Amino acid sequence: MVTTASTRRQFLSLLGLSAVAVGCGTTAGASSGKGGTKTLRYQGWAGQVTLPELAEGLGYLGDVKLEWVGNTISGPQDIQSAATGQIDFGGAFNGAVVKLAANKAPIKAVISYYGADKYAYNGFYVLKDSPLHSARDLIGKKIGMNTLGAHSEVMLDIHLQRGSLSQSDIGKTEPLVVPPVNTEQTLRQKQIDVAVLGGLLRDKALVFRDQHLDDAGQLRFASLFGELTTATPHRALRRRPTPDPARRRRRTSCASPGRRATSSCSTT
Repeated sequence: MVTTASTRRQFLSLLGLSAVAVGCGTTAGASSGKGGTKTLRYQGWAGQVTLPELAEGLGYLGDVKLEWVGNTISGPQDIQSAATGQIDFGGAFNGAVVKLAANKAPIKAVISYYGADKYAYNGFYVLKDSPLHSARDLIGKKIGMNTLGAHSEVMLDIHLQRGSLSQSDIGKTEPLVVPPVNTEQTLRQKQIDVAVLGGLLRDKALVFRDQHLDDAGQLRFASLFGELTTATPHRALRRRPTPDPARRRRRTSCASPGRRATSSCSTT
C-alpha cells in the first residue's frame, strides 16, 4: 500500500489514538445455538503472544477455543479479515476502524485493547551516532514500521506537522513496512534510518542488548509488568544440581570412611 500526502491528511481527520478489537457481523467459524460461540478464528501477531492467546492460556475463555488461521503484522489487515469473515475478530488502531466503518464494512468495535503510558508505548528510535535530531532531519529518510496507513504512520505525520514541515516535505519521508521482529536488526544494519519499536521488542533493544542483569536487575525489570509469577531467578541457574540419591548411594558404598574408592567402582 502506498499513501500520498492527501490520503494521509484525510486519514488524520479520522484520527483516534487508541486501538479497538472488532468483530464481523457473522462468524462462520463459530458454532451457534443454545451453547453460544465455542470457537473463534483469529490471526496471531508474528513473534508475540496476543492478549486473546494469553487469556486462553490462563483459562479465562472457559470452553471457548481459539482457532489460529495465520499471523499478521498489520492492524488494518486484521480487521479487514474480520470484516470479510475470514476470521471472527481482529484488532487495529481507532483510525483504521473508523475508515473501515465509513466504508460500510459490517464491523463493530467491542473493546479497547491497547493504549500508552510511561512503560507501554511505541517509540521512534535511531542509532546512537545518528545525525537525526529533529522533524526536519527526517526529510528523505526511511522510517521502518509494522504497516502503513495505521498508528505509526499517523504519529509520524503528526510529528512532522508539529515540526512545521510543508506537505511537500512531509511527502518526501519514506515510511516502509518492516516486520516488527526484524525492525531492530534492520536499523542496526542501516537499511532504515528510523525504527518504530514497542513492547518487548523495544525492551529487548533498549534494556537487554549487550547487558547482563544481575538478580536485582531482573526483578526490577520484571516488576514493570506487575506481580512476578512464573520465572526462574538467574541465581537458580548457577546452583549445583541436586545429587541423584542413587548415585550418592553408589558413591558411599565404593568410598566408605577410611577406604579409598577404586577405579572399578567409581561413578560419574
